[in-house]
Amino acid sequence: MILEIVSPEATLFKGEVTSVTLPGEVGSFQILNNHAPIVSVLKHGVVKIEAASFDIKKEVEDKFTKVNDQNYTLAIKSGTIELKDNKVIVLVD
Repeated sequence: MILEIVSPEATLFKGEVTSVTLPGEVGSFQILNNHAPIVSVLKHGVVKIEAASFDIKKEVEDKFTKVNDQNYTLAIKSGTIELKDNKVIVLVD
């Protein structure tokens, strides 16, 4: 599935991922390929991204933490997520 993470300043990430875990208002939840459509509010926490490979732009790489070659995390203050047709759009603060 395609994940796009956008902040007010820039697009932080856009690429093919295998899963994304998000800090929802009532608890963390994970999205995998072919997940049902969803719209949700996100709270302060960590977005966990799993992918076969990452292409993170130099100007925003300091916002991400590398766990290993297939996993990165991104701390957020709040946000929203929309998933439809295997495209996840995350708007973050």
